[in-house]
Amino acid sequence: MSFRNRLTLFFVVIVIVPMLAVAYVLFNLAAKSDDTKVRTRLVQAQRAAQGIFDDAQDRAAATGRRIGSDADLARAMRARDRTRSRARLEVLSRNAGVVRLLADLQGMGSVTLGRGAAVGPATSRLVDGSRPAGRLRVSMLSATGYVRQVKRATGLEVVVEESGRVVAESLPSATAGRRIPAEGAIELGDSTYRLVSFRAPGFEDRSVRIGLLTRDPAATSRAVVAAALAGFLLLALAFALAVSRSLQAQVGRLLDAAHRVGRGDFDVVVPTEGDDEFAALGSEFNQMARQLQTRVEELQLERARLQDAIRRVGESFAKGLDRDALLDIVVETAVDGVGADCGRAIVHDASGTSVEAARSGDVSAHHAALEEVEAAASDSTRAVEITDNGASALAQPLCSSEGGQVLGLISVARVSRPFTEPEKELFNYLASQAAVSVENVDLHETVQRQAVTDELTGLFNHRRFQEVMALEIERTRRFGSDMGLILLDMDDFKKVNDTYGHMQGDMVLREVARVLRESAREIDEPARYGGEEMAVALPQTDLDGAYRFAERVRRQIEALELPILDGERPGMLRVTASFGAAALPKDEDAGRDALVAAADAALYEAKRAGKNRTVKAG
Repeated sequence: MSFRNRLTLFFVVIVIVPMLAVAYVLFNLAAKSDDTKVRTRLVQAQRAAQGIFDDAQDRAAATGRRIGSDADLARAMRARDRTRSRARLEVLSRNAGVVRLLADLQGMGSVTLGRGAAVGPATSRLVDGSRPAGRLRVSMLSATGYVRQVKRATGLEVVVEESGRVVAESLPSATAGRRIPAEGAIELGDSTYRLVSFRAPGFEDRSVRIGLLTRDPAATSRAVVAAALAGFLLLALAFALAVSRSLQAQVGRLLDAAHRVGRGDFDVVVPTEGDDEFAALGSEFNQMARQLQTRVEELQLERARLQDAIRRVGESFAKGLDRDALLDIVVETAVDGVGADCGRAIVHDASGTSVEAARSGDVSAHHAALEEVEAAASDSTRAVEITDNGASALAQPLCSSEGGQVLGLISVARVSRPFTEPEKELFNYLASQAAVSVENVDLHETVQRQAVTDELTGLFNHRRFQEVMALEIERTRRFGSDMGLILLDMDDFKKVNDTYGHMQGDMVLREVARVLRESAREIDEPARYGGEEMAVALPQTDLDGAYRFAERVRRQIEALELPILDGERPGMLRVTASFGAAALPKDEDAGRDALVAAADAALYEAKRAGKNRTVKAG
């Protein structure tokens, strides 16, 4: 068998056969993975859609109860005045934001308000005093609005069917004239979708079917796997052809060297064993040549591994969330990768001040060069290199992906020689990956802060307040200390909104929140409890202390003078608030709910007693 045929056989056995097996495994794994991901996403989306539907029903039920017990409506029905009853229903529906209403008035027929498909209906009784006077069915959410909410919450496409007809969808005209199956796959336009659906009560005792659709990623996954395998096969083929030609050329050169040995050139020692290409190749190499070639190949392999390892570390930078630890790795990797003596990373804090975040090596030995190159790099968006007194320094700004904002910079320095182009390229690569990672850390911290903060007031939100209460109560039980709580509610706040507008109401809430923040200690936890209600958790504070704190805040709120935003109503607006103060009972069975309930009861006792006052929990 010739040398070329052996190489071809080697390529087929080592590359082609394993790739066929790998392709089979990858296609199956990709298909299973895509199916699992799609199923999981659809299940989660169905739960979210059901939750939005249930929330709409709860709101509809609450609204229905308020309308059904309205005194003016009861008087109109008692007078058997259908026109007055309908007019009152229209006013109540409009004020409550009802989308659709169906009222069955005993002895006066039915009244229907609103048009279009509605979801999440709830049925309530119409009462006249304690006597039933009819039945009321209310919906607070249109099918179109429900589709928008579900798509915004899940990111999936949504279809709502009623009596076999599509009444709302997020894929305009894509399902026109088609029935959507209960689950499985469906072709819509040029795309394949996977879907799941569930039934829910609709209006007028008709049920609706809600379908959730997501694109089937199987085709995309198969294409990606196929492209990757094809690329790898082409690369392997090109490599094999290059290696084959290179080895044949080497054989020819070594045979020529053997001829030179025969002519008396003893720089090359040629063995005399063998009669085929490999035997001839082995006879032309001595032990030293083989060791040298092996060593060169090992060095090249190690260098390739080092470069790959450095690039993998660089790619991992973009995934870390510990800024200081990340910058330590960046600086150490950059110093090692380019052969520098030292390096450091500088970041800009929220006030714009430059702060050294990480360093490697003896920075003081190259302080002047680093200062100079960092100053030059701060005014640029690209890497800058300078030479100062025999020292070469290289700096790269860390720029954000949007807007090009400079987040900081990385610099390295060394003596004896400038940095080469490959070293600059590697340094720029590491710096760009570090910039992505630092930006990700900033975004992560922003999201974490927003997740626990009320946007309007800047106080903790309700969820964060519940977490803090649980932690503080646990700490209080463990150390046997006191725990106080105050709840406040703005007096006549609805009147402020109705009279001066919601922007004026927002100003009132912000100013009250400011008073709370300025009055609270560092260990206190002020929060917006909901609407115009706010709360402050008071660790290490008994009932009297909570009462004194509440009274101090109440007086400060009473003293506020807020400018009226409506230019047609000059003057200042004054507001008051009612407070309930409570402390955690010593009874070990009492917990967060008991403390909140006690403060809430005291708050509404203050309301009943005339407002603008503080009441202790009894």
